[in-house]
Amino acid sequence: MKRLLAIAGLALLLAGCGESTMARPAMPTVVIKPPPPTGGLERVMGQNAAGLTQTFGTPNADVREGTARKLQFQGTFCVLDTYLYPGKNGGEPTVTYLDARQPDGSPIDRASCVAALARRGGGK
Repeated sequence: MKRLLAIAGLALLLAGCGESTMARPAMPTVVIKPPPPTGGLERVMGQNAAGLTQTFGTPNADVREGTARKLQFQGTFCVLDTYLYPGKNGGEPTVTYLDARQPDGSPIDRASCVAALARRGGGK
């Protein structure tokens, strides 16, 4: 009898170790979209020369080298260099990179410079 109880107890223990046949509920697929660009740089990135001139006014410098073009906008707060390159298949040049600095050459946040130049009412 003790042997029968021991076997029954062992069987119950082993039954608890087996895989469950109960299906788990399906988890919904959640797609998280990245937030849109922030910090003001979206006002400049991808812009053509006409868009930049509309936003900041007449550039203080317009330098061309091959197919590349640099438009520089200067204010009392900062200097913004925008670099325009042609798109694929020779499309219209647009801003693909920009750099900013204080008038004395010290580093400055690019988005702060964009905001300051845009607020000045455009141009010189």
